[in-house]
Amino acid sequence: MANIVGLCGSLRRDSFNAALLRAAAARVPDGSHVDARTLHGVPLYDGDVEAAEGIPPAVAALKDAVAAADGLLMVTPEYNNSLPGVFKNAIDWMSRPATDIARVFGGKPVAVIGASPGGFGTQLGQNAWLPVLRTLGAAPWFEGRLMVARAGQVFDADGRIVDPGIEDRLRAFVAGFCAHVDRVAGWTAAGSVDTILSYL
Repeated sequence: MANIVGLCGSLRRDSFNAALLRAAAARVPDGSHVDARTLHGVPLYDGDVEAAEGIPPAVAALKDAVAAADGLLMVTPEYNNSLPGVFKNAIDWMSRPATDIARVFGGKPVAVIGASPGGFGTQLGQNAWLPVLRTLGAAPWFEGRLMVARAGQVFDADGRIVDPGIEDRLRAFVAGFCAHVDRVAGWTAAGSVDTILSYL
């Protein structure tokens, strides 16, 4: 069954998106698993640091986890109608060195979801990730979409979902993505990355 890494693009402890990632991880179908990770410990990208010290341990751990996973679930806030800098910074680090991009991201099924206090539910933030994922050679999943608007009314003070409609949509989304990841894993066992991409 699907082995998925989940990344939350907010560092805030009580982030709606951290709560959404936890909720998604708790609702995967039996046999599948979401390894929920944070971006804490990832420094600002600095080419001089990379040249002098190599890849930071926190980045190397994320890269290895994503490379080993069957899929990647990105849970993104939306800042100023686009993606959050701290999340983009982590992905930029994970794309270094460039020769390692294919190992980490190549053909990797990726789903993007997000929660926002506003009325559009990270629509623009999710869209802003698409050219980044395309550049990395990942394989975004387009069969489902989840944008949680007015998140202050969706989660309680402990980060639990209290909106039955969002509960149902999240469960269906996670089930759909896990099924997709399982299909891609089956294709991987049967052929090359080029063959897999021809199906997507």
